[in-house]
Amino acid sequence: MTTSTIHDIGYRHYDGRRNGRAYVLRSLYVHNVRAAFGLGRPARAKVMPFLLAAIMLLPAAGSVAVVAVTDQADALMRYSSYATVLQVIIAIFLATQAPVLASRELRFHVVPLYFSRPVGHLDFVLAKVAAMTTALFALIAVPVTVLYVGGLVTKVPDSTAQLGRYLAALVGCALFAVVLASIGMVVAAFTPRRGFGVAAVIAVFMLSSTFVLIIQGIAEARTNFTLSGWVGLFAPFNLVDIVQVRLLGAEKSAVQVPPGVGGGVVALALCAAIVLGSIAVLYRRFRKAGLS
Repeated sequence: MTTSTIHDIGYRHYDGRRNGRAYVLRSLYVHNVRAAFGLGRPARAKVMPFLLAAIMLLPAAGSVAVVAVTDQADALMRYSSYATVLQVIIAIFLATQAPVLASRELRFHVVPLYFSRPVGHLDFVLAKVAAMTTALFALIAVPVTVLYVGGLVTKVPDSTAQLGRYLAALVGCALFAVVLASIGMVVAAFTPRRGFGVAAVIAVFMLSSTFVLIIQGIAEARTNFTLSGWVGLFAPFNLVDIVQVRLLGAEKSAVQVPPGVGGGVVALALCAAIVLGSIAVLYRRFRKAGLS
């Protein structure tokens, strides 16, 4: 007969503080925000996000400098149009950083490791979308803030009206950030290879904008300006710009926008549908990956 021996190898129960769901969610969020800017990663991972952030700041700094030299308040860029004017830079930032947040765990098959601990699938998705939204909001809102502060320093007239436009523009920045982040994260989550993810995200924005411009050009050639405005709902940047124009009182940056407050309400509802739908799709994507 064989004998068995029980060895005490030092395993003990954890008796420390349990921080709970809020701490897990906050930790995931902070980790992903840092990842979006390459913080905590090699130096080469920081080059692209910070280079694009610097490029985003240049027009704002240049606009303030022109106003300071010429004393012409009209030379200051409009707050609400900043994201639309620089949409190419924003799209590149999203295309390069969304795969870092959405597809890296999928590519290396480590998603089940997250869910082996008490991390909810919805918490995981919300933390990632919120982190990408925060990164985009910072990318857009910081230059807009530079415009506002620069306008105050250079004594642009009617500071009270400028404050109202600035606050409305911040709401627009937040809407741009959450809508674009949701779309980019979904596209990146279904393209695990980072190179394909970058190309896919850029293609979505380029193709949608090109399609809308073509249809709007045809509609305007036939003097159907109402159709031209409604078609703008199918391009993400135009979609948010419609909300800014019809509900936040901004001047339009797109060719045409839908008429009346109703057009803004429809655009806002579509923005909400995009965000909620994207979260649902990401939930199913990561849940399936966590079970595999």
